[in-house]
Amino acid sequence: MTSKNWPNEFVCACATISLLLCWPLAVRAQPPAAQTKTPAVALLDASDAVQWRNWTRELGWQVIAPASAPGADIDARVRALAAAVETAIRSGSVDPARVYIAGRGDAGGAVFYAVSRMPDLWAAGVALGGSPKAALDTNRIFTANFTNVPMLWISGDDSKPMVDKLTAAKLNLEWQPASSGANPVSLIQWLARHKKDAFPLAIDCETNAPAFARCYWIQPTKFDASERNDVLASTRIPGGTGAALDLGGFGFRTDDPGPGVLVTSLPEKYSGPLKPGDRLFALDGKPLASARQYLELMEKVTEEKLAVVTVQRGKDRVRVETRITLPRRDAGITSRVDAQYLPAEKELQIVSRTITEMRVTVAAEWVPATLVWNGLTLENLKEGGCWVLSVQKELLRAEKCK
Repeated sequence: MTSKNWPNEFVCACATISLLLCWPLAVRAQPPAAQTKTPAVALLDASDAVQWRNWTRELGWQVIAPASAPGADIDARVRALAAAVETAIRSGSVDPARVYIAGRGDAGGAVFYAVSRMPDLWAAGVALGGSPKAALDTNRIFTANFTNVPMLWISGDDSKPMVDKLTAAKLNLEWQPASSGANPVSLIQWLARHKKDAFPLAIDCETNAPAFARCYWIQPTKFDASERNDVLASTRIPGGTGAALDLGGFGFRTDDPGPGVLVTSLPEKYSGPLKPGDRLFALDGKPLASARQYLELMEKVTEEKLAVVTVQRGKDRVRVETRITLPRRDAGITSRVDAQYLPAEKELQIVSRTITEMRVTVAAEWVPATLVWNGLTLENLKEGGCWVLSVQKELLRAEKCK
C-alpha cells in the first residue's frame, strides 16, 4: 500500500487533539520537570512536523524533521534524518536516550526501514497506517536490528497477514488495530515508556552495507565475505516480488472493496497518465476485482514485462500502456555482530560474521573483564574505552584505539 492516509479512527482523534479540545487537559495536571535535554520525535516526512509539534508542545519535546531533497532515495533520507538527530544531540538539547522515530502512511512503512538501517539511534519507533511491505521488498529488513527498538504499528484490520509475518519472524512489534481507539495521548504515553540504554548489555545488528554498519558500542570497520560464521544465521525478512505497475507511485487503499483499484493520491509534480479518482479497472484485459486482488497478482509476477491497464475515469475508459517492473535486489551476503556483556562472569562476548575489524567501546563499569571474540579469548581488559579488534593473518588481535 502506498497511501498516506491515517487509519480512520486515528484521524478523528487527531482532529480532536489538534483543535486543543482534550490534549492539554491530559497533560496540564503533570507539567514536565525542568531539564536541559528533552525527548525528541524524528520524522522522515517533514509535512508531519506541525501535527507532532501540536501533540508534544506542552510536554516540551522537540520535533526533528529535516526537509528531503527532491527525488532523494530512502537511504539519503535516513542519513539526513540521522545527521539532524546527531546534531541535536551534540548541541545538548536532545536526550540521546529518548529519541523516537515516527511516520504515517508511506513514511510509516519507511520507519521500519530506518530502524533496520540505523537501530542504535532510536529508543522506539511508531508507524501510523501505511505498510512495511515496500521496506521488506528491499531485502534490507533484519529482525536483529529491532532487538532493542520496540515498534508500534497502528493500522487497519487488513494488516493482520503482515503482522503475522513480522511476528513470526520475531520482529519486536506491538500491533494495535485502528479500531481499538488509539489516540495521540496513548501514543505519546507509549513512546515515553521506552528509553535507550547508552550501553545495552546485549546488542545484535545485521546489515548489507558498510555505510550502515553501526551497532551501539560496536562499530564494524572492515569486512570480508569469506569470513563466514554459520553460528550467526541471517535475520533478513524476505519480501515479496516487489512487482509494481510503472505508473509513477500512485496511492490507493488496500481495503477498498472495488471494483478495481481506486487512485487516492499521486506524488507532487506527478507527470504520469493517472489522475486522482481514477480506477484501475482491468490488467491485460482481465478485470481487477479489488485492491487486494491487484496486490495478489503483483506478488505472482517474477519478471518484468509490458502490460496494458484499463482505467475507469468518470464515464470513460482509458487504455494505458505501461510495464510491470521489479525492484533491484541486494546481494545475499550480509554482516552481523551479536555481542553481550555478562556481569556475573565479568565477560564480554562478541560473535561476528564477515567482519575483520571493529571498534569496541567498553563501559568503564564493565572492567576488569575478559574479552572473547568468536570463541577465542583475546584480552583481559583492565580499562574501559575504545578497543580495536582485528583479524590479521588468521589471528585475532585486540589493542587500544590510537
